[in-house]
Amino acid sequence: MARHIVNIVVIWVVLTVLGALVLTLDYLPVIGAEYSEEFDGIFRLLAFMGLPVLTFVFAWVGYSFFAFRQRTGESEGPAWWGRNWVPIAWLAVTASLAITVMIYPGLTGLAKLQADPRGYGWGETGADLVVKVTGFRWSWAFEYPEQGITVNAVQGRELVLPVDATVRFEVNSTDVVHSFWIPAFRMKIDAIPGRTTYMVVKPVATGSYAEDQAFRAQCAELCGLDHSKMVLPVRVVEREEFEAWVQQMKAQ
Repeated sequence: MARHIVNIVVIWVVLTVLGALVLTLDYLPVIGAEYSEEFDGIFRLLAFMGLPVLTFVFAWVGYSFFAFRQRTGESEGPAWWGRNWVPIAWLAVTASLAITVMIYPGLTGLAKLQADPRGYGWGETGADLVVKVTGFRWSWAFEYPEQGITVNAVQGRELVLPVDATVRFEVNSTDVVHSFWIPAFRMKIDAIPGRTTYMVVKPVATGSYAEDQAFRAQCAELCGLDHSKMVLPVRVVEREEFEAWVQQMKAQ
């Protein structure tokens, strides 16, 4: 049995190293909003913490499939009960990882957002722009109450935001639960019928869906037949261009 354990450990180490190399690649979307880099760091941390657990399971199950499978003419081998240090160590390691991520970045990250005076903790202060978001099967509608304009996909429009402005999204749904998500901004929030949820974002880079598809409003909650089509372009522009766009929309 010792030989099998050594083989599994070798496979585990190789898979972990290969996985770590993959995780070092630049595979995340463009950074388009404040806190995006921190969210990316948290994601990478969780990925690296979970990688050894994932590769251990793959190594053990994959090796067992080939080494211990029942061959023609063979009877079932003796059962091997994990009553030694292996299950104890597995429980201790996985429980420690779970507790760690609940504390950091879970509770500590949430506390940091809630302490931000601009409303990242779902408060009502500090927003430069308010956008009311309505999700419906299968698209989005955006109302700018202070500017008196509304845009939606039916009109062939896009969500336009000013760069370096704190934007407060007030999110709702007319039918089922959706999830409002802009990949470039990282943050997302559920759109729930009969209830308004809030998300505060500060875009820090200009961009558009035509340049990078991470600038899009996407539903991230499976909501029905055309869920995948629930996409609306997002464009982040300079403040002067945003004001010009508002005047153009009012004139129509």
